[in-house]
Amino acid sequence: MLQPKRVKYRKMHRIKYEGPAKGNSYLAYGEYGIVANEGTWITDRQIEAARIAISRNLGKTGKMWIRIFPHMSKTKKPLEVRMGSGKGNPEFWVAVVKKGTIMFEVTGIPKETAYKAFYAAGNKLPITWKFIERGAANDNK
Repeated sequence: MLQPKRVKYRKMHRIKYEGPAKGNSYLAYGEYGIVANEGTWITDRQIEAARIAISRNLGKTGKMWIRIFPHMSKTKKPLEVRMGSGKGNPEFWVAVVKKGTIMFEVTGIPKETAYKAFYAAGNKLPITWKFIERGAANDNK
């Protein structure tokens, strides 16, 4: 699973995912990409499941980039514990994904194969997404 090697503070404040993305909103590396239509937190397990789904369709000629990383830790209190006594321990890591964020990119494969790979990956993610290609009207750069 993806997670930071080291963080300054173990327990983080909530980072909001409402609003449009400030950066990471254009295709930087690949020919095709998958962009978020809404904001949410995406866990390290969901990113890994989407990565596996894409790599199964990629073959040996294609190359993939993961443009999101789970920097934020989410905490949980144990079951049947009384209120108070501080914040819970970090349980998992999430990536903050805002509307318009490019999540994955691929190159070196045909458009139909790329769409098939992103469709399989999109089913693993908890948000609605859109398929984009370089040079199209929806590419911001």
